[in-house]
Amino acid sequence: MFNFTQYLGFLLFLTILTIGFWLMFFLVGFVSYWLGGTALEKFKERKAKKEQSV
Repeated sequence: MFNFTQYLGFLLFLTILTIGFWLMFFLVGFVSYWLGGTALEKFKERKAKKEQSV
């Protein structure tokens, strides 16, 4: 059967895997939000500059 140390190793593996998954999920959401906001600000600046020059 399984030893207690093997069980702890399996739990450690699941913990690291779960933390990595949620960290990746958070970072993908945060980076896409950041890039989308940056693109929107650039678009607004270009639109305001274009309206100002016309």
